[in-house]
Amino acid sequence: MVTASEPSVSFEETDTRHDEMHSTIEAWIDELVDDVDEAQASEEFQEWLNVQSRFHDYSHRNTLLIKLQCPEATKVAGYNTWRNEFDRYVQEGEQAIWIWAPIITKQCPECENSPSYHEQSDCDYDETPPEEWSKGLVGFKPTAVFDVSQTEGEPLPELETEAAGDADDLVPALLDAATTLDIDVRVVNAAEWEHGDAKGVCKHRNLHECQPVVEAKDRANQADLAVTLIHEYAHALLHFDVDDDTERAKREVEAEAVAYIVGRFLGLDTSGSAFYLAAWENDDAEVIQDRLGRISSTAQEIIGIVAED
Repeated sequence: MVTASEPSVSFEETDTRHDEMHSTIEAWIDELVDDVDEAQASEEFQEWLNVQSRFHDYSHRNTLLIKLQCPEATKVAGYNTWRNEFDRYVQEGEQAIWIWAPIITKQCPECENSPSYHEQSDCDYDETPPEEWSKGLVGFKPTAVFDVSQTEGEPLPELETEAAGDADDLVPALLDAATTLDIDVRVVNAAEWEHGDAKGVCKHRNLHECQPVVEAKDRANQADLAVTLIHEYAHALLHFDVDDDTERAKREVEAEAVAYIVGRFLGLDTSGSAFYLAAWENDDAEVIQDRLGRISSTAQEIIGIVAED
């Protein structure tokens, strides 16, 4: 994969600029597709994927409970799971996050109760003894879990996705470009950030205003902040009126591909995008190719505005 920043590209000839930009972006998309395939096959990605697979995919009800009790939570597991599967330990004094855990046990084929509740019910099913009943869901019970931030021990594998390069002048240029793009943008101090591990968000100001609002978490790495701004600008331009949750992964592919192209054009190392995209879907590379037109036009729009400043 590309691992070093490159000199920024220039398209100075007005008559051929559009065609040159389009062909260059197509070539960069092809490279990104190859990098995504390479990332998915890497040992680093497989180790990360193995760890992710051991975290439960919680129901909407439990997700809501987790967010209500610990808004900054990112990865939660039970006390013994952290200890036995991840070699991490809940720190002393941490407050548990309570969720509903399913109770799976032998279940009466007729009344669907567990054997103990079946005995207390009016059900007269007796065709097979309880020890021969199949297991099923008979209810839920409160169960304590803890977020990774409440634990200490062996580190979880991380995917290196931060951009690199000189962006001290680029961040102000991107902030200025927001006006032309009709985006309200704000860089938020890390101590005031309210969106957990997210580096940036694109949202409505309220139910009545249509202008997209982009917020990005401030950080020392200005190149990474710049790429986050580009990523969220892409969401604002491409997806602001899209409410279909099933499209989420594909929208992330488009936004990150735009960030990769614009960042690369401006001389930043955006090779971490490959790992970011590999983490979404097995067909990410194909999605990138299928959506080349939207990715390309959006990248050109942002480049055209930023490059003029």
